[in-house]
Amino acid sequence: MTDNLGQVTGREADIVVGVDGSDESFAALRWALGEASLTGQHVNAVFGWTHSWDMGAKPETDDAWKDVREQMTARLRDWVDRAGADMDFDPEKLKLTSVRATGTHALLELGSNAQQIVVGRRSLNRVARWFLGSLSASLAEEAKVPVTVVRFASDEEADVQDAIANSLTPGDSTVHYAQPPVVGENRSKAVVVGIDGSAISKRALAFAVDEARIHGAPLHILFCWQLKDLDTVPGYENAVAPMSVDQQRAQQLLDDVVAQAHIPDTVDVHANAFHIPAAKGLISASRYASHLVVGSRGLSGLDAHFLGSVSRQLVNFAECTVTVVH
Repeated sequence: MTDNLGQVTGREADIVVGVDGSDESFAALRWALGEASLTGQHVNAVFGWTHSWDMGAKPETDDAWKDVREQMTARLRDWVDRAGADMDFDPEKLKLTSVRATGTHALLELGSNAQQIVVGRRSLNRVARWFLGSLSASLAEEAKVPVTVVRFASDEEADVQDAIANSLTPGDSTVHYAQPPVVGENRSKAVVVGIDGSAISKRALAFAVDEARIHGAPLHILFCWQLKDLDTVPGYENAVAPMSVDQQRAQQLLDDVVAQAHIPDTVDVHANAFHIPAAKGLISASRYASHLVVGSRGLSGLDAHFLGSVSRQLVNFAECTVTVVH
């Protein structure tokens, strides 16, 4: 299945996931296996490796390189077995790929025709072991298919955040940085999608609809708007519209997009427009979501250089799993 821009939108293609033995990559692998167990997709677990100090002397012959590749494949198999030991996933639908390449290059190459690429991310912007720079952010920008970044919240992060909160709180009482949002019994956390009416954001909406359908989760569609996003407000071509009128205009633009989308009746849909910068609003929403979906469209020029695109900010700072759709 393809949309009118030629992008694969169905679940026929594989899920490609980056694995390197780290806790964050295990989280990504478990997420990918769980997703595939619901959709029936195949999963390709990819280990992109380069020669490093802990692998002994650099191989000099073809046979020696063959031995190294076999070691890498065995290591990958061990990681996958450990990560998916308690999961209900058909092993016949799992492929292991070990390649001599950087993580970014391997995933971009092997995931070029995937339904999505999945990687893990540590919070607090820690650099994963096989990532040169931020692989998750650069991959989300360079890939041509959706990239899902699974957030791994470590105990260390929680301890540091609590320490910061207590150092800034007057008195001797112990406080905690954040408590998990309360979710009602038999209810799932929401899938949240940020849209702006662009073709890319409509692709993000289609991806989010599919996620909400598969997981039986409510779908919240957010339009985080600024005045520049509204164009000319009818009736105020030569004047400044009141904020209440701008809000009505933003909500109407959102409702028009939702009305044109193909959303199954079984999906519980909520659509809201908020007057707030997109990155700030969606990061706030991520605390209450299971999954945040956005398009890759972002800032350009000097704004992008100094502020970063919306999608990059979400990959780095969102508090839940993030998918960037291209």
